[in-house]
Amino acid sequence: MGVGKSAVGRRLAKRFDLPFVDADAEIEAAAGSTIEEFFEQHGEAAFRAGERRVIARLLDGETHILATGGGAFMDPETRSLVKTRGISVWLNADLDTLVERVSRRNNRPLLKNGDMKQILSDLMAERNPVYAEADITVASVDQPLGEMAVQVADALHDWMAAHPGRAQRPAPSP
Repeated sequence: MGVGKSAVGRRLAKRFDLPFVDADAEIEAAAGSTIEEFFEQHGEAAFRAGERRVIARLLDGETHILATGGGAFMDPETRSLVKTRGISVWLNADLDTLVERVSRRNNRPLLKNGDMKQILSDLMAERNPVYAEADITVASVDQPLGEMAVQVADALHDWMAAHPGRAQRPAPSP
């Protein structure tokens, strides 16, 4: 959370002339509630199960840019689906950057109960080794979002050139 998945994803979708899909928005539509409300009413396990179903459905659709929630790739089934049906990109930010970014909003269920910096640090320790399995890693640093989208597009272009069997669609020129 806080690395810029949705903001960069929207810009990347424009660059590739593809639809942008935010998995969190799709989950909220399917649940008929916000993610925060769903967490409060049903808990994280139920949320992750629903998230898994929604992402599987989205990955069965047409080619698009998909921004998933921060915990989605942690689920082994979801991670396997992403690896076989898509190209995964990890936007990697350092702890201080994440703390500064996520403190701007108070709708992050995992950060509600405790010290935000410690929770983020613990999440990073747990998640980063799994996120490192992504096909592509791009540093999420303080720079204009358009520049970060260009970095991701360049990395995708290079990755697809090196893995032609996995690329479902030709990459645009950088």
